[in-house]
Amino acid sequence: MLVTEILKQKGGAVFSIAPEDPLSAACAQLDEKRVGALVVCKDDRVVGVISERDVVRAVSRDGAAALGRPVSEHMTADVVFADPSETVGDLMARMTDRRIRHLPILADGRLAGVISIGDVVKCQIDEATREAESLRTYIAAG
Repeated sequence: MLVTEILKQKGGAVFSIAPEDPLSAACAQLDEKRVGALVVCKDDRVVGVISERDVVRAVSRDGAAALGRPVSEHMTADVVFADPSETVGDLMARMTDRRIRHLPILADGRLAGVISIGDVVKCQIDEATREAESLRTYIAAG
């Protein structure tokens, strides 16, 4: 399955935050939107990703004071992107190798969505279920 198909199913909604916003605003949005990461954007350009892991790391290192500091101090600035034409297998390999759980998707240089490890796992489960059903149908017809 291709990334474009996952985006069609889940939609292209992307939740973002500005790099100068306080980390507490990122926490509130992560909770409100019920997501594990936000894309950090400045002037229509992706400059980072702030994830639950980044928040935990920040609070662990700096205590409650971290919540008042800008997102830019705690985000992952080395963003790993994916392309809509890539396969789920490509994403799984990259996410596993890089130990990341969220990949922003760029289509023609524009942010088209975000794929999480949960999306990838759901896709793999759905595919395995379809294959099993196909085999049951084949065996029953034989």
